[in-house]
Amino acid sequence: MNELEKVIKKMDFQYFGTGQHKMEAEVFLAAQETVFLDVRAKEEIETVKIALSHHCDVLEIPTDEVPARIDEIPKDKLIGVFCSAGVRATIIFIYLKSMGYNNVKIILGGYSPLMQAVMPGKLFKSLNG
Repeated sequence: MNELEKVIKKMDFQYFGTGQHKMEAEVFLAAQETVFLDVRAKEEIETVKIALSHHCDVLEIPTDEVPARIDEIPKDKLIGVFCSAGVRATIIFIYLKSMGYNNVKIILGGYSPLMQAVMPGKLFKSLNG
């Protein structure tokens, strides 16, 4: 059995029912030692830049480039995988799990929840604790 098959075999009803694979944007941005992995296409990233400099490190690696650039993704931090609709984030989540990344989550909801999490009031509270 290869690593991908082992990862998928662990994804049973309990796994999905307890939400171990996902994280709300606001919860992710409040966590420590995190990397926001933006797997949108280059054209999407150029159109809507997501910096998050007051929250976490951001890596912009389009889905199709992740295998070639996997060494850029740290294993010692929580990795939050993001795309606009969740499909690419899910693909990369499973790929990273199969490559030995244990602390990886899919950031839920696309743009809207992410933008809500960084609205001025919430950003002010997070910066002023």
